[in-house]
Amino acid sequence: MILKSLSLLNYKNFDSKSFIFNDKINCIVGNNGIGKTNVLDAIYHLSFGKSYFNPVATQNIKHDEDFFVINGDYDKNDKTEKVAISLKRGQKKVIKRNGKAYEKFSEHIGFLPLVIISPADRDLIIEGSSTRRKFIDSVISQSDKNYLSYIINYNKILAQRNALLKYFALNHTFNNDTLEVYNNQLTEYGTLIFEKRNAFLKAFIPIFKSRYEAISNGNEVVDLAYNSHLFEDDLNTLLKASINKDKALQFTSVGIHKDDLHFNIESHPIKKFGSQGQQKSFLIALKLAQFDFIKAQSGVNPILLLDDIFDKLDEQRVAQIIKLVDDENFGQLFISDTHAERTEHAVKQVHQSYEIFRL
Repeated sequence: MILKSLSLLNYKNFDSKSFIFNDKINCIVGNNGIGKTNVLDAIYHLSFGKSYFNPVATQNIKHDEDFFVINGDYDKNDKTEKVAISLKRGQKKVIKRNGKAYEKFSEHIGFLPLVIISPADRDLIIEGSSTRRKFIDSVISQSDKNYLSYIINYNKILAQRNALLKYFALNHTFNNDTLEVYNNQLTEYGTLIFEKRNAFLKAFIPIFKSRYEAISNGNEVVDLAYNSHLFEDDLNTLLKASINKDKALQFTSVGIHKDDLHFNIESHPIKKFGSQGQQKSFLIALKLAQFDFIKAQSGVNPILLLDDIFDKLDEQRVAQIIKLVDDENFGQLFISDTHAERTEHAVKQVHQSYEIFRL
């Protein structure tokens, strides 16, 4: 799959900008604040229907403008695919494929597989468990349409159960029959999600370890550990056992919405014991493993975005990463960097065609 061209209108800091891309490597270079990352974010937007960096949709509209439009022309499976995303203030976002609008955004997820590696990924290490759950869910959802609907349904029922617990507390009342309905529904979807996450991580972790070993030259041992209440017991039993605690807290304290993924280096949390370079290598390995997994599931080379890849990595690790992507297993690559010469020197080591765009 190849992104042939991109056009932006009133997107972030761009009033109007167009690109014709190389089929292999595209380098977006320029000073900080000029919009390099915004170009990559627009490409991400076309795949996921949202910004990677700013969840508030209207804040992606250029200041003093009323709308933005992103257009992308792709070659996929020997067909031309045109994808457009537009948003007008006060209206709903619209995603179109070949001129036809999607009824549900979820129908679009996975159609244009993509992986981004960015300094913002550090949130996976330093933020709470919800950030890591979103990572797991994002990877699985790109190849499993049912999974996304399970997540949506589970979260809807979870919100209803939490609202019921608050109602009980406010009105000094309790109705176990009503609670049981929500418990059963949460158990149904929660069990499906747990099984999907567990199966995914069993397949994913060996790929991740292999990627990290290649980046670090085998200098460190890393691991991912999946943590879930559902390893202890089935969800219905857990929900019943925690009812007194849930009534006191006025929210649901057990379930797959509390799952976490532990990041370890040499059997210790990488957040506390990993250097900046080790943490960045860990995250890059995580994302390259995501690339491998999505490719294996979809049969399509995902687009790979490398935002500010050279920051906080020594030359040896950068060389290892460039060597990894000098491979027909990778498809189209987009790199942003502040130093044009550094980028050009790196991509010249790769036996692929490339284009450099100076902003």
